[in-house]
Amino acid sequence: FVSETAAALCLSAAYRHAGDHMWQTLTLLFALVPCALVQLSLVFIHRDVSRDRPLELLLHLLQLGPLV
Repeated sequence: FVSETAAALCLSAAYRHAGDHMWQTLTLLFALVPCALVQLSLVFIHRDVSRDRPLELLLHLLQLGPLV
C-alpha cells in the first residue's frame, strides 16, 4: 500500500518535471481518491468494532490506516 502510493507520487513528480500537467493531475487523482475512500471506510469499521481511539484516527488521517 505504501509502496504503491510512493510510486504514484514519484510518477507524478516525473510528469511535473516533464511538463505534463494533465497526466500529473490524473495520476494524483487516481492514486489519492481511492486511498481516501479506503481510509474513510476503515475509520467507520474501526469505530464499529472498537472503542474510540485518537491514535487510530490520526493514522487514518495520515493515510496509514491499513498498517493498523
